[in-house]
Amino acid sequence: MCRHGLIFMQYAKKGDVLMERNYDFRRTLLQIHKPDLRESDAPPPDGELALDTNTYLCIPEGTGRVMRRAALDLQDYLFTSMGVSVRIRSYNRLDKLGPGNVIFTLKALNPVELGGGDFPRGYRIDCDDNAVITGYDENGAMQGGFMLEEMMSMRRAPYIKKGTRAHRPLFSPRMIHSGFAEDDFPDAHLAAIAHAGMDAILVTVTGINKNVHGMVVDFNELCYRAAEYGIDAYIYSYLPVMCHPDDPGAAAYYEHVFGAVFEHCPAFKGLVMVGEATEFPSKDERTNGNSVSSNSGLAAIGPDGLPTDKPSSGFFPCRDYPRWIELIRDTVRRHKSDADVVFWTYNWGCQPEDLRLEFIRNLPAGVTLLVTFEMFETFKTGNVTATCVDYTLMFPGPGHYFLSEAKAAKERGIRLYSMANTGGLTWDIGVIPYEPTPYQWMRRYEGILEARKKYGLCGLMESHHYGFWPSFISELAKSVYSSDSQPPGQTLRDIAARDFGSAQVDTVLNAWQLWSDGISHYRSTDEDQYGPFRIGPAYPLVLFRTVKMPDSPAYQPQPYENQDRGRCSLLSFRIHEEIDSLAIMRDEITKGADLLDGIMDAVPEKKRAEAQKMANLGRFMGLCAQTTINVKKWFIQKLKLMAVHNNAEAKEIIAAMRVIAQDEIENAREAIPLVRYDSRLGWEPRIGYQYLCDEKHLDWKIKQVNHVLEHELPIYEDSLSYN
Repeated sequence: MCRHGLIFMQYAKKGDVLMERNYDFRRTLLQIHKPDLRESDAPPPDGELALDTNTYLCIPEGTGRVMRRAALDLQDYLFTSMGVSVRIRSYNRLDKLGPGNVIFTLKALNPVELGGGDFPRGYRIDCDDNAVITGYDENGAMQGGFMLEEMMSMRRAPYIKKGTRAHRPLFSPRMIHSGFAEDDFPDAHLAAIAHAGMDAILVTVTGINKNVHGMVVDFNELCYRAAEYGIDAYIYSYLPVMCHPDDPGAAAYYEHVFGAVFEHCPAFKGLVMVGEATEFPSKDERTNGNSVSSNSGLAAIGPDGLPTDKPSSGFFPCRDYPRWIELIRDTVRRHKSDADVVFWTYNWGCQPEDLRLEFIRNLPAGVTLLVTFEMFETFKTGNVTATCVDYTLMFPGPGHYFLSEAKAAKERGIRLYSMANTGGLTWDIGVIPYEPTPYQWMRRYEGILEARKKYGLCGLMESHHYGFWPSFISELAKSVYSSDSQPPGQTLRDIAARDFGSAQVDTVLNAWQLWSDGISHYRSTDEDQYGPFRIGPAYPLVLFRTVKMPDSPAYQPQPYENQDRGRCSLLSFRIHEEIDSLAIMRDEITKGADLLDGIMDAVPEKKRAEAQKMANLGRFMGLCAQTTINVKKWFIQKLKLMAVHNNAEAKEIIAAMRVIAQDEIENAREAIPLVRYDSRLGWEPRIGYQYLCDEKHLDWKIKQVNHVLEHELPIYEDSLSYN
């Protein structure tokens, strides 16, 4: 048993299908460098530096932990990925080092012009007789080491092209949640986050060393380990707020709650606050005075027993929010003078623009504004209005909500961040590791870079709860978010050649294009993002009897209703357009998976397992779309069954329901070999160690639908004899 409480088991065989056990995917997350990437032993041509067993990785004497970690990481990469064993040594003079080495140094020791890298975390690589990595700081030197690894991986040999290149990050912080399990960051996962160019992690906090799930997290130890990889830690605040800033004793209360956390752990870089997680007892008469926990942020019950139809403070830009934020800012900065205090306006993006902008005009000085990039956008498809109700890639953005607040932030000179999900996963599908839709991501990157130019966007939140999975999408984002990088289309071709073989590039790009086109036909609705798209093909088809998914207390079947709060067409209008649109999504994504499956025998053998997992991921996404279609069709037939008063029509309805149910059983069966082959499919990192769509849940789903077919629908069929 390791310290994370998991037993890492070997592959098992079930029939002819290679089978992973639940959580085996964590072995991949704990593997920092991919083994055996080398494809050439031929001597390098002129213009390339070869690293071999005579190479030293040289670091300055007295260097810090980050520089030492950078050298150790490159040493492990060369051994694991390239089959080259090298040694590490220290030096006190650059001019005393011989040729054929990798030399880590700092601008303060080697005062060259870094060019594009002349910023924190920036670096320059000069490759001739040696590869000299000059970091603006130690974090920059580490990123330079990672760049050497990427160059050798693309080259598929331990050879480095001679010349000079300089890079710096275009955004900082780049914040991410854990993809191992919420708030769980083993060293190897921190290393993967650093390799992806991200420089900050998010930790849910309810008190000193306590997270939102009631688990103990040693904040100081986590910050210490993260710093070794050049990573800061931010509090994602769930700290209790029971006192209005104007109440007697408010200063002491906030010192006891917020100040105490920073006094205990001053290594925290800052904190992120959002309405529903930290709403306070506002005195704004436009709110209902209750908390989100008591009324889901929508409408409280008044003393007359009727809904008040007023939002809670977490969902409304109350007049006293600026005073509350100011008190927290001052409290925190007494313990950490440069703490980054971030407020996120996610929960009132649907409120009138004048109220939102009034809040920004009154935001206290020195506070950072965080705005979600694509949410709350409405658009027409035929005669139906759809809405981006939560994080989605169907609309690349930016949305009007983001643009309005970004413009106001620029006018006030407020530091601006955006929630962009560009770690690789939105809330479109809850039980996949990432969305392999690069061309749609590239459209989002374009909008983000444009916002950087126009509005000074400088920091990003790149996931929320669903965490981070290292993928070619995160590699693409890192390249785009670095200065002086090559065009993303070329990066994409290079990745396809590396991962599938040069001969397969065009087919792979075509598959990725189909997937990217498909995701644009997704529809973001509360009913689906908290229902069938959250869980996938294990989502039940419920007739009228209540069911409970095993081991899944948080995810019971969602009602279909007009949950999107008057910001889109009626469900009875939307549902038909959604079925048609999701059918296009399903077909495009399935075609892409078919393309990849068709070339699998031609993919080099050592690349084939990972290539197959990507093809399976696409196929699984298509099955998720089919489940959502079937749930919608099932819902329509249920409504008809409740209102029908003609025997022939009733028989037609029940027959249609049987067809839908049988189709969905087959859909669930098709998912089983996919989740057997890849244990990451069907798992959701938000609730710790929880599977929602593994083989166990898919088997349950099949039994549940069969129960409807064998025991529930016959009741309605038998009842027709009485008409």
